[in-house]
Amino acid sequence: MKILVTGGAGFIGSAVVRLAVQRGHAVVNLDALTYAACLDSVAPVAGSPLYSFEQADIRDRAALDRIFATHAPDAVMHLAAESHVDRSIDGPGAFIETNISGTYNMLEAARQYWAAAGKPETFRFHHISTDEVFGSLGPKGQFTETTPYDPRSPYSASKAASDHLVRAWAETYGLPTVLTNCSNNYGPYHFPEKLVPVVILKAISGQPIPVYGDGSNVRDWLYVEDHADALLLALTKGALGRRYNIGGENEVSNLDLVQMICAALDVQRPGKTPYAEQIRFVADRPGHDQRYAIDPTRIREELGWQPSVSVEEGIAKTVAWYLANESWWGPLLARDGVGKRLGVA
Repeated sequence: MKILVTGGAGFIGSAVVRLAVQRGHAVVNLDALTYAACLDSVAPVAGSPLYSFEQADIRDRAALDRIFATHAPDAVMHLAAESHVDRSIDGPGAFIETNISGTYNMLEAARQYWAAAGKPETFRFHHISTDEVFGSLGPKGQFTETTPYDPRSPYSASKAASDHLVRAWAETYGLPTVLTNCSNNYGPYHFPEKLVPVVILKAISGQPIPVYGDGSNVRDWLYVEDHADALLLALTKGALGRRYNIGGENEVSNLDLVQMICAALDVQRPGKTPYAEQIRFVADRPGHDQRYAIDPTRIREELGWQPSVSVEEGIAKTVAWYLANESWWGPLLARDGVGKRLGVA
């Protein structure tokens, strides 16, 4: 297939690009190259004849029309989004413009292209979303594909809106769509403002390791390369109009995860004292959801997918990758907002 991947220089997008090219798909990487993007993340496949890059903003409809006409993709994987909750608290406008208006532009550009091509049955528009649209869980239960939406942050509200647009375009215009909602991702090439890389980089630099509140918030952790595998499977084998929840089946509290990272660092780069001694509890994030958990039964039973990497194995692999790749993350530390506490204004 020829796949148009939006946000392909981001964390999850770059994992999709790398895996898709490795599997023989042609990939057009569309990315605006905003602060969280890094083309070095696709360097392993950038020299392939199957890979091409278009710098464009999904808010620019004319650019999208040109890219569809030039490349004639068989499918779209729409990952481009503003995604950092703390940034959405400080500046929600960018999230509304990119995640809602940008998704509208992508849907309309795709619909026009699909209609002009005679509405081929093989075309797919795959929208990649998050479990945060479902809100917060209590100590029991899991999110399913029929869980009511209950977003609690500007980020999750904007992603919920984009999900609704995709479903509306499928119902109203017949656009062939697939929608997936994932749990928290981690792994190589993760931008260093998110929890896992923050902990690793704070630890090895001897700085305090911040943990929001009392660290009891629980997330279901999904290794990014497992997620990329699930996304390509949903694109190629998923039923039209269907939605699939993708989870790592690895529920861990934030404090336990931080301690797990510290323990992995103790083994891989021992310090004079255990890294966990650097942990400091800080004021909680406003509106911090207590627990997320994904029920991946549908994608397992219908498509045969399940995660292959446990959180313990994935954290060890991620720590090793960051220790070996300072040349990737080092320059990113100078970007706007990185290393600063955001979302408390």
